[in-house]
Amino acid sequence: MAQHTDAPARAAAHDAPAIAPTARSGRAQPKAVWAVAFACVISFMGIGFVDPILPAIGEQMRASHAEVELLFTSYLVVTAVAMLITGWVSSRIGGKRTMLLGLGIIVVFAALAAASPTIGAMVGFRAGWGLGNALFIATSLAVIVGSASGGVPGAIAIYEAAMGIGIAVGPLLGGLLGSIGWQWPFLGVAALMLVGLIGTLVLVPSTRTSTRPIGVLEPLRALRHRGLLVLSLVALLYNWAFFTVLAYAPLVLGLDAIALGAVFFGWGLLVAIFAVAVAPRLERRFGLVPVLVGTFVVMALDLAVMAAWTDVPAVLIATVVLSGACSGLNNTLVTQAVMQVAPVSRPVASASYSFVRFLGGGLAPLVAGIVGAAVSVHLPFWLGVVALALAVALLLAVGGVVTRAVESSHDRVLPEIAGDSPAEVPVEARRTADA
Repeated sequence: MAQHTDAPARAAAHDAPAIAPTARSGRAQPKAVWAVAFACVISFMGIGFVDPILPAIGEQMRASHAEVELLFTSYLVVTAVAMLITGWVSSRIGGKRTMLLGLGIIVVFAALAAASPTIGAMVGFRAGWGLGNALFIATSLAVIVGSASGGVPGAIAIYEAAMGIGIAVGPLLGGLLGSIGWQWPFLGVAALMLVGLIGTLVLVPSTRTSTRPIGVLEPLRALRHRGLLVLSLVALLYNWAFFTVLAYAPLVLGLDAIALGAVFFGWGLLVAIFAVAVAPRLERRFGLVPVLVGTFVVMALDLAVMAAWTDVPAVLIATVVLSGACSGLNNTLVTQAVMQVAPVSRPVASASYSFVRFLGGGLAPLVAGIVGAAVSVHLPFWLGVVALALAVALLLAVGGVVTRAVESSHDRVLPEIAGDSPAEVPVEARRTADA
């Protein structure tokens, strides 16, 4: 890769100590950062809110497992496709307006989902919810990075912490509200998102997410970069296993809403801990590809136990909770690696990667519901094992591409976007900050 000759930029790129201390200094953050972070918590809570009420929805709507799983598929597939336009939208109307648009859509469609008369209507409203989710989550990180004090590593830490809290608390609160009625978790999301919308409107300044308008096809063109394509395919395979656990396991556990909420609270707690506290240390010590390979192997073994003992509730509960540790590691490491290897701006890289990975997450629940009912309740988990085995094989085959791309990012001046230094080097800055 050609080396840049801009001496001031290169000097800034390698001045990691200047970035690192502020990333961990505990400097007070602007109110805008906390407003967006709160909205992020609610957004990620929305993913797990539905988990504890899936059995109740299926029973009261007289819906099959496949029909219930469409609540995840419509949401995630629309999120995936909508990711392709988020950069186009946010680069033209700004980050704040894009987030407000996304939050407003979520409020409306979450409330409509609560009033759904049929499972088909609910699936449609979840699809609309997915559009709002894409507009919000694709923009929120760029806005946090642009608003936070303490540099990019500190901003990413705030974002990951918000994600972890949301994923952990979502199922628990969903279970508590779901014990009243399956409609209440949807209404809870609508109410909390409305609070997040008001906070964003009042506290977040108008921000740019890009220094130029982003084309609609740029995320697809970015997949020509081999490192980004490999990591996106790895994420697709991993998300197949991830959403098999998240969306299908509640249907076969045979627990009520509160008990399901407690199980997935334990799962989400491990997701949060391993994403924020453990993943950076393991990656720093062993390297990105070895940690990912090891984590995929452990998660595949965990899903193999789920597949073999699906009809033993105690075993299934334990393995579901333990899978949260692997999910936390993978969520952080794959996402950060994508941000490092892609030779494009963050909004474009995030849109490309999210488009591919959410397709895997969207298809997995539907396939699980169909084959689980038509063949065996064990088979969806075995398919998750196969997906993880393919991810391991892909990393072993072309992991060197990813490693070289990460290493070359040390010397690459990234395209400038709002909140980024034109010569930012995430790997070196993060390693110094975590030392």
